[in-house]
Amino acid sequence: MNKKFEKLGFYPADILLPKDQDMRKWAVVACDQFTSEPEYWQAVEQTVGDAPSTLRLILPEANLKAPNVDEYIADINASMDKYLAGGVFQVLPESLVYIERQQSDGRIRHGLIGMVDLDAYDFTPGSGALIRATEGTVLDRIPPRARVRRNAPIELPHVMLLIDDPEKTVIEPLTAASGEMDKLYDFDLMQNGGHIRGYKLTDRQVNAVADALEGLTAVGDGNHSLATAKACYEEQKKGKTPQEYLALPSRFALVEVVNNHDDALQFEPIHRVLFGVDHEKFMNAFRAAYPNAYEGQGNGHTIEFVWNGESHFITVPDPKVQLAVGTLQGVIDQYLKDNGGEVDYIHGDDVTRELGSKPGNMGFLLPAMGKEQLFKTVMADGVLPRKTFSMGHAQDKRYYIEARKIVK
Repeated sequence: MNKKFEKLGFYPADILLPKDQDMRKWAVVACDQFTSEPEYWQAVEQTVGDAPSTLRLILPEANLKAPNVDEYIADINASMDKYLAGGVFQVLPESLVYIERQQSDGRIRHGLIGMVDLDAYDFTPGSGALIRATEGTVLDRIPPRARVRRNAPIELPHVMLLIDDPEKTVIEPLTAASGEMDKLYDFDLMQNGGHIRGYKLTDRQVNAVADALEGLTAVGDGNHSLATAKACYEEQKKGKTPQEYLALPSRFALVEVVNNHDDALQFEPIHRVLFGVDHEKFMNAFRAAYPNAYEGQGNGHTIEFVWNGESHFITVPDPKVQLAVGTLQGVIDQYLKDNGGEVDYIHGDDVTRELGSKPGNMGFLLPAMGKEQLFKTVMADGVLPRKTFSMGHAQDKRYYIEARKIVK
């Protein structure tokens, strides 16, 4: 293992890539997208058909409540074994992969695939770890992912690890030098996902990345996958000596590193939709929590509510927390505890309005957080409220392409 990376918590990895496959059918979007739109995943299923695909290696969270979810998970683990045994993959030993992702808006986002040391990561609020979560972790999202990972021989990442690199010293120099690298793939992504190209770094470029990473801070998005990897690793550490558990392949998790200052990286708000809600009861609960709240838009935290096809605004002039999402989330949590129902976290204004307008539902549209607030807020105040922001629209999220073995 390259010793230049030892202090960084980030390393080159033995990366698995599909060999001689239809890449458009191979790559599918992150499992936590389009969770309330089963028609999206039905369209993916039709596109993939019988071809080898990461669709067979992940559990779309739209299927979390399916009656046959245990059978689904068993099939995922079996497909992983089948692909490994059947020569679907080729191995890139101790490699970093530079990627250029053309988003749906035409902008190019730049990233670097490698592995992160889970012993250097902690998602606990207030942690001083080298690598931290950007926001609160929804703990009930970990067990179903852990059920997939616990018996999985490989992992596929949709984690994006943000680095604070305003001088653009780590990833951006690779853009001009991509001609020196071996091109690994170059194809259109399904379902309006844009286009992606991947390149393998030279040894010299790998060493330059290590030098540039020194002294930078990092936080993780897609942190439920990273938290799941951490939880499974901690399980496997039990009863082992440090020498034994530090040698486990599951100590590491594959991630994409992205510069927070990448011009293409845009923070989008993550909205909320409540299902099985009495909107009068909810509004009463909201006003009880914030007696000075008033209808309409004004100074303070303004939140748009949608129900029965109509939009309304309410403003809290004296918020108790920094962000509007924190103002709303506290009320949602208490309402669900007292009255039942379910909440989903939605990407996109139109989808939120559509779902929120259905009988028995409410949608809540939140303002975006400026990305310049991210690092200073995490460093000063700890994690943000869970599901505070998303990096780009749903179709611009990471697509699964690379994989890595997590068992010997």
